[in-house]
Amino acid sequence: MTYPGYEGMPFEIVVAHVEPERLFSFRWHPYDIDPNEDNSDEPMTLVEFELEEVDGGTRLTVTESGFDNIPLARRAEAFRMNSEGWGIQVENIRKYVEGQS
Repeated sequence: MTYPGYEGMPFEIVVAHVEPERLFSFRWHPYDIDPNEDNSDEPMTLVEFELEEVDGGTRLTVTESGFDNIPLARRAEAFRMNSEGWGIQVENIRKYVEGQS
Protein backbone atom coordinates (compact mmCIF):
# COMPACT_ATOMS: atom_id res chain seq x y z
CA MET A 1 0.00 0.00 0.00
CA THR A 2 1.23 3.51 -0.74
CA TYR A 3 -1.38 5.57 1.15
CA PRO A 4 0.39 8.06 3.49
CA GLY A 5 0.71 6.61 6.96
CA TYR A 6 0.05 3.06 5.78
CA GLU A 7 2.97 2.60 3.39
CA GLY A 8 3.97 -1.02 3.00
CA MET A 9 0.98 -2.38 4.91
CA PRO A 10 -0.30 -5.47 3.10
CA PHE A 11 -3.98 -6.07 2.45
CA GLU A 12 -5.92 -8.70 0.59
CA ILE A 13 -8.43 -8.10 -2.17
CA VAL A 14 -10.35 -10.58 -4.25
CA VAL A 15 -11.35 -9.32 -7.68
CA ALA A 16 -15.08 -9.89 -8.07
CA HIS A 17 -15.91 -8.56 -11.52
CA VAL A 18 -14.29 -6.71 -14.41
CA GLU A 19 -16.05 -5.16 -17.39
CA PRO A 20 -13.42 -3.13 -19.25
CA GLU A 21 -14.14 0.59 -19.42
CA ARG A 22 -17.30 0.17 -17.29
CA LEU A 23 -16.89 -1.71 -14.01
CA PHE A 24 -14.23 -2.99 -11.64
CA SER A 25 -15.16 -4.56 -8.31
CA PHE A 26 -13.36 -6.35 -5.53
CA ARG A 27 -13.96 -7.72 -2.06
CA TRP A 28 -11.82 -6.90 0.97
CA HIS A 29 -11.80 -6.63 4.73
CA PRO A 30 -12.73 -3.00 5.43
CA TYR A 31 -10.44 -0.90 7.62
CA ASP A 32 -8.27 -3.91 8.40
CA ILE A 33 -5.27 -1.91 9.65
CA ASP A 34 -4.33 -3.49 12.98
CA PRO A 35 -1.52 -5.97 12.30
CA ASN A 36 -2.19 -7.60 15.69
CA GLU A 37 -5.81 -8.37 14.81
CA ASP A 38 -6.74 -11.22 12.47
CA ASN A 39 -9.96 -10.35 10.62
CA SER A 40 -9.47 -12.95 7.88
CA ASP A 41 -12.48 -14.98 9.04
CA GLU A 42 -14.81 -11.96 8.82
CA PRO A 43 -17.05 -11.32 5.82
CA MET A 44 -15.65 -8.95 3.18
CA THR A 45 -17.31 -5.86 1.77
CA LEU A 46 -17.76 -5.30 -1.97
CA VAL A 47 -16.18 -2.22 -3.54
CA GLU A 48 -17.41 -1.20 -7.01
CA PHE A 49 -15.97 1.40 -9.36
CA GLU A 50 -18.49 2.11 -12.09
CA LEU A 51 -17.96 4.39 -15.09
CA GLU A 52 -20.90 5.91 -16.96
CA GLU A 53 -20.85 8.20 -19.98
CA VAL A 54 -22.68 11.46 -19.31
CA ASP A 55 -22.97 14.73 -21.19
CA GLY A 56 -19.55 16.35 -21.16
CA GLY A 57 -17.61 13.44 -19.70
CA THR A 58 -17.65 10.35 -17.57
CA ARG A 59 -19.19 9.80 -14.14
CA LEU A 60 -17.34 7.63 -11.63
CA THR A 61 -19.42 6.06 -8.89
CA VAL A 62 -17.67 4.29 -6.02
CA THR A 63 -19.84 2.09 -3.82
CA GLU A 64 -18.87 -0.11 -0.90
CA SER A 65 -21.54 -2.47 0.38
CA GLY A 66 -21.81 -5.26 2.90
CA PHE A 67 -21.07 -3.38 6.11
CA ASP A 68 -24.15 -4.94 7.72
CA ASN A 69 -22.20 -8.25 7.77
CA ILE A 70 -19.14 -6.79 9.52
CA PRO A 71 -19.01 -7.58 13.27
CA LEU A 72 -20.73 -4.90 15.30
CA ALA A 73 -17.56 -4.11 17.27
CA ARG A 74 -15.82 -2.96 14.05
CA ARG A 75 -18.72 -1.91 11.83
CA ALA A 76 -19.18 1.80 12.67
CA GLU A 77 -15.47 2.63 12.62
CA ALA A 78 -14.86 0.65 9.43
CA PHE A 79 -17.77 2.42 7.72
CA ARG A 80 -16.64 5.85 8.91
CA MET A 81 -13.02 5.38 7.92
CA ASN A 82 -13.81 3.84 4.54
CA SER A 83 -16.39 6.52 3.74
CA GLU A 84 -13.80 9.18 4.51
CA GLY A 85 -11.10 7.29 2.60
CA TRP A 86 -13.18 6.84 -0.55
CA GLY A 87 -14.00 10.55 -0.50
CA ILE A 88 -10.27 11.31 -0.45
CA GLN A 89 -9.55 8.81 -3.21
CA VAL A 90 -12.30 10.15 -5.47
CA GLU A 91 -10.85 13.64 -5.02
CA ASN A 92 -7.39 12.27 -5.93
CA ILE A 93 -8.87 10.72 -9.08
CA ARG A 94 -10.58 14.01 -9.99
CA LYS A 95 -7.28 15.89 -9.63
CA TYR A 96 -5.47 13.28 -11.71
CA VAL A 97 -8.05 13.40 -14.50
CA GLU A 98 -7.91 17.20 -14.51
CA GLY A 99 -4.10 17.12 -14.65
CA GLN A 100 -3.62 18.59 -11.17
CA SER A 101 -1.70 15.72 -9.58
